[in-house]
Amino acid sequence: MTSPAIPRVSGGASSGVPRGNLPRTFLTALTPMVWGTTYVVTTELLPQGHPLFAGLLRALPAGLIALALTRTLPRGAWWGKAAVLGVLNIGLCFPLLFIAAERLPGGAAATLAAVQPLIVAFLVVAVLREALSVWRLAWGVAGVVGVGLVVIGPDAALDMVGVAAGLASAASMALGVTLTKRWGRPADAGPTAVAGWQLTAGGLFLVPVTFLVEGAPPAIDLPAALGYLWLGLVGGLLAYVLWFRGITTLPVTSVAVLVLLSPLVAAVLGVVLLGQTLGPVQLVGFGLSLAAIVAGQLPAPAAPAKPATP
Repeated sequence: MTSPAIPRVSGGASSGVPRGNLPRTFLTALTPMVWGTTYVVTTELLPQGHPLFAGLLRALPAGLIALALTRTLPRGAWWGKAAVLGVLNIGLCFPLLFIAAERLPGGAAATLAAVQPLIVAFLVVAVLREALSVWRLAWGVAGVVGVGLVVIGPDAALDMVGVAAGLASAASMALGVTLTKRWGRPADAGPTAVAGWQLTAGGLFLVPVTFLVEGAPPAIDLPAALGYLWLGLVGGLLAYVLWFRGITTLPVTSVAVLVLLSPLVAAVLGVVLLGQTLGPVQLVGFGLSLAAIVAGQLPAPAAPAKPATP
């Protein structure tokens, strides 16, 4: 199958989100905002000690539902592409992120996940052949610093295995996002079908990993069932359809920086639902992260014109 019928949107140094794409940007931003609810759902509703099982239920049922709704399967080279993207965006990303969360205290795992826009900024040079944007790189660094100020506590200690897993998780999804942009989607497949392919591939990859690491599934009571439904239908099916739709139609570097919304939403929910507080340093970090997200949607300032030589 040949290349996508959707027009590619450049993510180069001078690109930004056109005004006409602001509604699509908002819809795409809903995905990391929904992902930000994962922490409170996991800690308050789900059985403890089974994070991979939660990831499996978030991916595989949602993928199968999408396939049933669209009745569209990959063709030709897209069988391999869908498998690669599903493993990168979901199958590898989930377990690596859970390893980081288990081995790193506080919000260190969230801060490592926030480096994804920085990795994407370099990947677009290698994969999409676009110029390196110093503007987006600088704001990506600012975003990581801001998230770190919000979520890392003063007693945080770094475990090297956890750090490696957190960085590998961010790199896996960053590569998946960039390849999703490069490959787009087939002309006869909508975003729901493509999301279904990837969720199913990632879920199938997680099946043996989950049962080898965690063993038998946990008992599921009513709160857990509601939590798994939220993660699967909203955090899985709806979120990934909006996410992959946004990646194929918006500048990839602009989409990547929206990931910073996830730890910010988690912090807000901690305040609203769990009685946590945000101190002055965290509020500064929150503002810095929001500034990075907004700046990531704007075109880079034009370089000043050189004066003509007499």
